[in-house]
Amino acid sequence: MICPVCSSGSIKVVDSRTARGGRAIRRRRECLDCRRRFTTYEHVEKRPLQVVKRDGSAEDFQRDKLAASVATACAKRPVSPGDIEALVDTVEDTVSGSARVEVTSAEIGEEVMEGLKPLDRVAYIRYASVYRNFQDIDEFQEAVDELIIREQREGRRRFQGELPLPLGDHGSSEDR
Repeated sequence: MICPVCSSGSIKVVDSRTARGGRAIRRRRECLDCRRRFTTYEHVEKRPLQVVKRDGSAEDFQRDKLAASVATACAKRPVSPGDIEALVDTVEDTVSGSARVEVTSAEIGEEVMEGLKPLDRVAYIRYASVYRNFQDIDEFQEAVDELIIREQREGRRRFQGELPLPLGDHGSSEDR
């Protein structure tokens, strides 16, 4: 390791900690000659993952490209950069976690949409409109209706009260 300021090879590690959900190590370093500090990241080099596009062409998986598309969908929405980073981490882990060398852009898109649904409904619709290539207002309406139905189902499940258990032959609750 050489100092990015003075190109000296005399460097010491000042602090180390995990980063990116445990997938990297962040090291704070100091040059012993110029005393400047800088940060480096160490991560496991992964095998290249190929993304197969709709037209059949393939390209290397680009985390930054995925993050930019999610950030665009979340623009001017109450979604923090940390939430976007966590979603991209989850999608990247899911697609790279399989033993396959290739993954389709459709699989990546579906993973992103599943992650956006609970995060922000407007961002989900924005992403889905581009990903699914909506051609008319009816397709937007179908996506919105799908979200509303899902939310109602989850709401019923979440607020469904517990029913009292019958006491039967074991006496009343006051006997216990």
